[in-house]
Amino acid sequence: MIQVRRADERGHTQIGWLDSRHTFSFGDYYDPRQMGFGPLRVINDDRVRPGAGFGTHGHRDMEIVTVVLDGALEHKDSLGSGSVIRPGDVQRMSAGRGIEHSEFNPDPQRPVRFLQIWIEPERRGLAPSYEEKHFAADERRGRLRLVASRDARDGSLAIHQDADIYTALLDDGRTLAHALRGGRNAWLQVARGEVELNGVALAEGDGAAIRGEPRLEIRARASNAEILLFDMA
Repeated sequence: MIQVRRADERGHTQIGWLDSRHTFSFGDYYDPRQMGFGPLRVINDDRVRPGAGFGTHGHRDMEIVTVVLDGALEHKDSLGSGSVIRPGDVQRMSAGRGIEHSEFNPDPQRPVRFLQIWIEPERRGLAPSYEEKHFAADERRGRLRLVASRDARDGSLAIHQDADIYTALLDDGRTLAHALRGGRNAWLQVARGEVELNGVALAEGDGAAIRGEPRLEIRARASNAEILLFDMA
């Protein structure tokens, strides 16, 4: 079964410097029917104006994965980590027992667009940690590239949950296949462009909850499509 979450059905926060779309309930946006999918709790599609950002704030007991789509995002945290991430970079922050961080657009002219993903960890009270890696476009074009997993296989980031996160860049007409092992579900998020998932049309910002589908076929309907696939227990 494929249940589509259309882009225009998402929650919306706009506060001047921030334009954010919420796939699931977040902040002031609350929908009891949209509280997450399995351990996947948040997918926020954030756009931040030049020279603005989120001041220092705290998190705990959450795996936070950030994927930059356009522009640059500067990160600083209470562990002493600090960097600027750009398209192709994937960042993982395990909040664990508690961590404080800030996120800022350092570019004085260009906005930044990024997806921030929260995944519930398999246990609480973990030691906070931070990691980031770059996945070049040629690693992601025409294939599902694993970027995060519980066992950090294939050079992916390590997350504390039985969830595999893949990204892919697809040209028009290109098709990818992915098999789901028994008992696993998936979520597909379209970051940009248009695709078909097992024949179901999805546009930019759409997501799809996938249950009981042993094989997924994802076909691009336009050039430069970009997707994220979450394969979860």
